[in-house]
Amino acid sequence: MKKLINDPKNVVNEAVAGFEVAHGDIVRVSHDPIFIVRSDAPIRGKVGLVSGGGSGHEPLHGGFVGYGMLDAAVPGAVFTSPTPDPILAATQAVDGGAGVLHIVKNYTGDVLNFETAADLASAEGIDVRAVIINDDVAVKDSLYTAGRRGVAGTVLVEKITGAAAERGDDLDAVVAVAEKVNSRVRTMGVALTPCVVPHAGEPSFVLADDEIEIGIGIHGEPGRERIKLEPADAIVDRLLAAILDDLPFVRGDNALLFVNGMGGTPQVELYIAFRRAAEVLEEKGIAVTRSLIGNYTTSLEMAGISISVLKLDEELMSLWDAPVQTAALRWGR
Repeated sequence: MKKLINDPKNVVNEAVAGFEVAHGDIVRVSHDPIFIVRSDAPIRGKVGLVSGGGSGHEPLHGGFVGYGMLDAAVPGAVFTSPTPDPILAATQAVDGGAGVLHIVKNYTGDVLNFETAADLASAEGIDVRAVIINDDVAVKDSLYTAGRRGVAGTVLVEKITGAAAERGDDLDAVVAVAEKVNSRVRTMGVALTPCVVPHAGEPSFVLADDEIEIGIGIHGEPGRERIKLEPADAIVDRLLAAILDDLPFVRGDNALLFVNGMGGTPQVELYIAFRRAAEVLEEKGIAVTRSLIGNYTTSLEMAGISISVLKLDEELMSLWDAPVQTAALRWGR
């Protein structure tokens, strides 16, 4: 498998260095320990938001550092949780005296290492809370988790929670918003091809040319079932059925529909999937009042998509619409 890299051991460091040069107007980078932080952090009186996890899912999380979203992101090695030391350093860097919220995808390594960092920060007098994201409806347990996995719904949590922190909500209120979004978003994915982790040099799993994996995780973890390739509409119907069975909607509800590419799926295919998903929701009387389409939570070069549906209310719509300025999302500012 060909990759545009130098040494596999230096992939994350070199990528973060490039990110720093490209986006130095909105972020600064600590290289030892490694983390990405808002250029204006810490902001006095503002709740700091920190997230992170293994690299390979870009633009998650570093691409969402900036005004209206995260204050810091901590990248681990590819598909590997960051250790507590850089998480602690990032927490210290964004502490403006109003407390810090850790937004953590539900993977065992991430949860344990963020917990350790939070304990260390608390010992220094920083008020740290955590919200664990578990939006994936595909499986209850996997190679990396106890319970449901945290996947593309994390982007929606970070955007909406970031807006709450930016408007000046206190720590309790910011935590409540994050928990509310997590409780109202569901995600299901599909893989058409595997990905290749740079240091492994071979596919993370094997799919025949006519096979797809329904319910895939963002590290290539097995999903619900492996089936023969179907037309796009049939695949979207499968993904949405799992989502809507898990989070009951009623006619008249408003929703944010997020069709996310896994890294190797062209934009034209994402819009084909979005078109069908919007049709299905409309048939059920669910209004798609907000949307997001693109590669935002990826799995290196995996071909595939995930669909996330967030049940909206007026507060969540207002926070979604609030200004944001990051490398990967920006509007209203």
